Amino acid sequence: MRAAVVGVVSAAVAVGVAEAVTAFVRPEATPFVTISGAVTDRAPTGPREWAIRTFGTGDKAFLLTVIAVLLALFAAGLGVLAARRLRYGVAGVLALGGFAAWTAADRPSYRAADLAPTLVGTLFGVLALVLLTRPDLVDRRPLARPLPVAPEDDVAEPAPDTARRTVLVVGAAAAAALAGFGGRMLQHARFNAEKSRAGVAGTLPRPISAAAPAGAGFVAPGLTSYLTPNGDFYRIDTAFTVPQLRAEDWELRIHGMVDREIRLSYEQLRARFPIERDITLACVSNDVGGDLIGNARWLGTPLADLLREAGVRPGADQIVSRSPDGMTIGTPLREVMDGRDAMLAYAMNGEPLPIRHGFPVRMVVPGLYGYVSACKWIVDIEVTRFAAFSAYWVRLGWARQAPIKTQSRLDTPRDAADLRAGPVPVAGVAWAQHRGITAVEIRVDDGPWQPAELAPQTTTDTWRQYRWTWDATPGRHTLRVRATDGTGAVQTDRSADVIPDGATGHHHIEVTVR
Repeated sequence: MRAAVVGVVSAAVAVGVAEAVTAFVRPEATPFVTISGAVTDRAPTGPREWAIRTFGTGDKAFLLTVIAVLLALFAAGLGVLAARRLRYGVAGVLALGGFAAWTAADRPSYRAADLAPTLVGTLFGVLALVLLTRPDLVDRRPLARPLPVAPEDDVAEPAPDTARRTVLVVGAAAAAALAGFGGRMLQHARFNAEKSRAGVAGTLPRPISAAAPAGAGFVAPGLTSYLTPNGDFYRIDTAFTVPQLRAEDWELRIHGMVDREIRLSYEQLRARFPIERDITLACVSNDVGGDLIGNARWLGTPLADLLREAGVRPGADQIVSRSPDGMTIGTPLREVMDGRDAMLAYAMNGEPLPIRHGFPVRMVVPGLYGYVSACKWIVDIEVTRFAAFSAYWVRLGWARQAPIKTQSRLDTPRDAADLRAGPVPVAGVAWAQHRGITAVEIRVDDGPWQPAELAPQTTTDTWRQYRWTWDATPGRHTLRVRATDGTGAVQTDRSADVIPDGATGHHHIEVTVR
């Protein structure tokens, strides 16, 4: 047990020192981030979707916890191994450090300096393991001396080597904690973009509003609001450390199959004609009835105008957007240029973009799932062809073309609810971005489909609330919902998984009426 503790503490020293060094490089270089990114990139689609479906926006915290537990178990094993053969334990630490260095070098946004945290952390991890396993190698005093024991004393004092090892282990653990937490605090102080975001809060162009249009939505207990507050808006991405970009340093490059390359600063982008639109975003991982969807008021610059200014060359059919962490998003060029309100957004619900949602600038394209349209922290747009480049998610098996499918969701009553007989309000939301919703129907058990009342539709790019009053009778009942979009197509009842281009099927719940 003591040897296992030595292994864990040595690993903690390596991680703590790496966090401290990361503060002088960049947050994306910490070994936890590089290893987590490598695991995510190579994980089969099934387990990845299970994590999102199970933990939702907490999927990253779950993966980091799993990696921390596995690291602790591996380190404990190395500690036991080192107690028997020190050189084998040292070799294990070096192997682990080599793996972490490989994951850093393998990241799309790799820089040579990214290796520094791993290399320095590994060195200190080796030193800690050697010192805690064999303190006699640096302290030539004998590890143990015979202790005189009084005849009447039945309990011997702790041997000096045990006391010395305990002091060393506790000291190393304290040093690891100090380095780790200190490194994190220094990272936050050096790379936090909140000050920059606060600086632009009072400079947003007018008109801007965070309120829903008059009459746009219903208000009822349990019903999702028309506009989703920024703090409640879903977040699904691969960034284990949220990129911290200052508005004053931000620059966008538009290049590739264009007549002229364009570079824009944040102020230059903001100086262009702004548009403000309510647009519902949805994640392709959103299962039937799921909550990975939200509606917000976005303010930004029309993307099509910028592409026309650059002069798109014949034959181009894709734009590839990139963020600083190396993420690539491939968007069909036709959908960006067909007149919809595709934009480079810099405000969300009346305030600058939250950092976790893409500050200073992100891309928003109505009607497409986020993995082909919603690049956050965008810094680069390349006009190209699908045949020439496959973006991140496409390489993992997702479809290139991903229009959002017609879907609807029951918000109230909740599944497994226990209700009283009589009038029961049934309500929820339906969406078919850029096609709009023209009808929503509710079905109880095997009865006929009943039309629900729809909230006014201010734009086809947002979800639409509905409500219906059910005269509930005692018993166990199943409620289903379906929607009809603006083209007249009725939502399919065929159940399909989210892979490769979004889930289908009718959302249904079971309730008990007494």
